Amino acid sequence: MNTTLPPADLPAYASGIRVLHWLIALLVLIVLPVGIVIKFVKDDASSTFYLIHESFGFLILWVMLARLACRLIWPPPPAPWLSPFERGLSKTVHWLLYAALIAQPVLGFLMTNAYGFPLEWFGLVTIPSPLGKDPDLAPALAQAHVLLGWAILVLFLLHMAGVVHHHLLRRDPTLYRIL
Repeated sequence: MNTTLPPADLPAYASGIRVLHWLIALLVLIVLPVGIVIKFVKDDASSTFYLIHESFGFLILWVMLARLACRLIWPPPPAPWLSPFERGLSKTVHWLLYAALIAQPVLGFLMTNAYGFPLEWFGLVTIPSPLGKDPDLAPALAQAHVLLGWAILVLFLLHMAGVVHHHLLRRDPTLYRIL
């Protein structure tokens, strides 16, 4: 299929899934760069960076859980132009993103707790800690959080490569289903 505009009858994702998709994209584009540069920020500004990173990260957890629920209720629309390999690859990358974007805020929250800090959600609400301070566990959680962050970046880049492949190279209607 070689179209430049979506067909009028193109099945799209449910509107709730589309809204949550773009909200997650926005939140990840805030949280990921802040998380990468946070260690380079001077001490006087680092608390603001942590507040932003942790608060938006915790928000990602809840939006992703809502997105997962919606995804289980409303399956993706058909895409008959995709090969079985493309369908499988797309499904794998999407489910890995779902899992990573749910696990990552949980790891970050537990890591913060293990270092002895409560989560001050947007400076408004203190989220109770399921862990006490645990200096032995904190570094392992921090390492897992960092590694999963890099994995999310790789998955995001794979997702974007799929967008470029389908929208710019093949010019099929894949992207229009989520717009």
